[in-house]
Amino acid sequence: MMPLEALGNPILNIVIFGLFVVGTLTVVIKVTSNQNKAASSFYTGGAQFSGTQNGFAIAGDYLSAASFLGIAGAIAFNGYDGLLYSIGFLVAWLVALLLVAEPLRNTGRYTMADVLSFRMRQKPVRLAAALSTLAVSFFYLLAQMAGAGGLVSLLLGLNGEFAQNTVIIIVGVLMIVYVLIGGMKGTTWVQMIKAVLLIAGAGIMTVWVLALFGFNFDALMGKAVEANNHPQMLAPGDKYKDPVGFISLSIALVLGTAGLPHVLMRFYTVPTAKAARKSVTWAIGLIGAFYLFTLVLGYGAAALVPGGQEAISGMPGKANAAAPALAFFLPGGGTPGTIFLAVIAGVAFATILAVVAGLTITASASFAHDIYNNVMKDGKADPAREIKVARNTVLVIGALAIFGGIFAKSMNIAFLVALAFAVAASANLPSILFSLYWRRFNTRGSLWSIYTGLVSALVLITFSPAVSTPIGAAKPLASAMFPNASFAWFPYDNPALFSVPLGFLAGWLGTVLSKERSDPAKTAEMEVRSMTGAGAAGALNH
Repeated sequence: MMPLEALGNPILNIVIFGLFVVGTLTVVIKVTSNQNKAASSFYTGGAQFSGTQNGFAIAGDYLSAASFLGIAGAIAFNGYDGLLYSIGFLVAWLVALLLVAEPLRNTGRYTMADVLSFRMRQKPVRLAAALSTLAVSFFYLLAQMAGAGGLVSLLLGLNGEFAQNTVIIIVGVLMIVYVLIGGMKGTTWVQMIKAVLLIAGAGIMTVWVLALFGFNFDALMGKAVEANNHPQMLAPGDKYKDPVGFISLSIALVLGTAGLPHVLMRFYTVPTAKAARKSVTWAIGLIGAFYLFTLVLGYGAAALVPGGQEAISGMPGKANAAAPALAFFLPGGGTPGTIFLAVIAGVAFATILAVVAGLTITASASFAHDIYNNVMKDGKADPAREIKVARNTVLVIGALAIFGGIFAKSMNIAFLVALAFAVAASANLPSILFSLYWRRFNTRGSLWSIYTGLVSALVLITFSPAVSTPIGAAKPLASAMFPNASFAWFPYDNPALFSVPLGFLAGWLGTVLSKERSDPAKTAEMEVRSMTGAGAAGALNH
């Protein structure tokens, strides 16, 4: 069985990585050379991107390395069941398109908290929204950084803890450089470039695999099943036998996207609500095409990698090695395979950089704009000083991400991502929807909704089998973060089925139990602006 590090040439991979970094940094410097120093430039790139450009950037922001390597690997081992994550991630964009994108763009200015606090008492709501944003961004960032160490070490053929830690530090430093130099404008260009590279790379591999089977997908699936003696690959539902756990996971995936702060912030980088709608439409098309590609890549890896699933399991990264291994064997191995693997490895590296840069600028904007300016300085902070705080926050978040990534590199990355989605769906989405569509919704309702969703999601996950072995279990649960500990009384890995309704219930209860009423003028203004866009341009430009 040939280990993955023997498939490629680490030196060539490093050269390709270097070319990607130099190329994208050159673009970032070029597009931001005449950028002014206003807050709108740093936070939203001056809202100058077209709907099509922003659609590519959203796809680049959303499609992480986990989407490329993780889902392809899951399909290689579980067939249709591995695609169910993709379906949840894709369907989620319909929620964003139909309920959130246009009114959010019309009402807000820079961050999610702009919308939640529009007709509420500013300080408490902004603080709650900022804390939720920082929590979601940090857990999502932690997952990406933790994955970066293992992924890049895997693709460079590096082994050992020191090598992984070094990779995490390099990714963190590059992330800081991209954001400090380019702000949102530079970050958006990195995401657009990455989206084109990732989707094109996956598309080329998909066409190549299908061509080998005469563009007959049935033949490809049959070969994958035959090569691995694994008929369950064609049996949907085999992996998800617990319907309650599956429904809970589905709720987190479908509702979480519309509450992810780094996704919501992308709606402010376009000049009009129509462009925001168009960008989501483009994103749905691009993301949907990519996830269809992963179905072919997963079955292709199972069918074409010599030794199939058993060989992939023996490679560093196990299932995550499926797509890189396929890239090596598609051209028949040897020098062509080494070159193609290096290119795909470079695309995966660009993927990590784009996602972590987007998360970093979102977290820094939330702290500087919401906490520093609007909570600490009553909304009267000097714009130049606010941008300086945002840049300093980038450094702090970068350092935390590096140290957190080093600490979390052995943790279950899927757990960290699911945590971010569950918190976003529980804490952010109920308050966003109530703010946009319920006139009576008030400050107490918003605070109760955010904090109840946030705390319930965190508590239930802490006491779930994802963290420790269930109480009273006969033996340690290998998939748990701390298998030798036993304090899990909540039976499901994902809490969304319970924490999301709690977030909505708390928002409703807090509102009806409070005698406070939102300012009628502000409520009317928000309703008109969110539905029509009247007055939105002025709010974004001042």
